[in-house]
Amino acid sequence: MRLRATWAALLIGIALCLFNATGRDPHNLFFFMFSIPVWFAAMFTDIHEVNVWWMYVLTVLTYAGLGFLIDLGVARLRYPPRR
Repeated sequence: MRLRATWAALLIGIALCLFNATGRDPHNLFFFMFSIPVWFAAMFTDIHEVNVWWMYVLTVLTYAGLGFLIDLGVARLRYPPRR
């Protein structure tokens, strides 16, 4: 398994966090729209009380995990189990 989607998704997650950390994201619009952990944090707590660095770490890990699941699915489709 080459993990192409994992690396691509990891880079997308890092780019999203860096875009937000540089201050170029107006009103945190893109970060709130594309970060899955922020969605859950906003549902269960006040988003202003959450540590932003923790959200960055969770966002990158979530994107890497989604990429890994994509790679796993592609590997199972490409190399089905033998019977």
